[in-house]
Amino acid sequence: MFGMEYRRLGSLNVSLVGIGCNNFGWRTDAAGTAAVVDAAFDAGINFFDTADVYGGGQSEEFLGKALKGRRNKAIIATKFGIKMGEGKEGARPEYVRQALEDSLRRLQIDTIDLYQIHRPDPNTPITETLQALNDAVRAGKVREIGCSNFSAAQMRTARETAGPKYFASVQNEYSMLKRDPEAEVLPECARTGVAFLPYFPLANGLLTGKYRLGRPFPESSRGKDAFGPKIFTPENLERVETLIGFAESHGHSLLDLAFSWLAAQPEVCSVIAGAKTPEQVRANSTAASWKLTAKDMAEAEAGLA
Repeated sequence: MFGMEYRRLGSLNVSLVGIGCNNFGWRTDAAGTAAVVDAAFDAGINFFDTADVYGGGQSEEFLGKALKGRRNKAIIATKFGIKMGEGKEGARPEYVRQALEDSLRRLQIDTIDLYQIHRPDPNTPITETLQALNDAVRAGKVREIGCSNFSAAQMRTARETAGPKYFASVQNEYSMLKRDPEAEVLPECARTGVAFLPYFPLANGLLTGKYRLGRPFPESSRGKDAFGPKIFTPENLERVETLIGFAESHGHSLLDLAFSWLAAQPEVCSVIAGAKTPEQVRANSTAASWKLTAKDMAEAEAGLA
């Protein structure tokens, strides 16, 4: 029987597989959200990552409703900073305070476990943002703070000017097919003890195994939306075939390989992937259980060259 693994994110204990909530309020309605949350708890998943901008605020609302009466079972992460309306964007202290209150109201909770700046704000000194976030921690409205889409240099600048609380995590794009964080951000995380959260761990669905070279894409698939032409290239589909061959030769699926490869990176604390159905939650929940050896890692990566 598979048991969920948990890792540290600052003072939080998060499931190695998390739920990305970007589908809630967009591709998934309130009832669908509740079904995904139920399946997550059944699978030992406690980490839910959303943002105020997902579904125009409905992701937080639907998640809040689904967690009613069992808030204590969940670690809730959300983000602020991307435009929510006129004057509602960025990381100015007064906007941080407003965005936080808005998220707390939509989620129907008193405290956010991980509050993340969604992207750097070039118009606001990071010192001012961190001061507002530290105030929120002191007020008991936030437990840990994090950043997203930050470079290693931006993380260092923030660290030099941080108050008592510095970022416990950084959330950037990372997958077997998108490995930019390895150059600087992951070493910075290792040096400073910051947890890394990969988003798009399945490369917009390319690493699910649903997309095969020379075969038509499934209907209503990611391969047909705006991401498609950039990601679903013949070169990437060839890489996918190689990775499928490697995974299957070890008795695993491509999905298992995509999750387990990320889980094998010591700085990664949770692999957060979107899920629209309970079935997807169940598949994702066990996908990180393949313990890859150094030899496995090298062999898998050789296929990407």
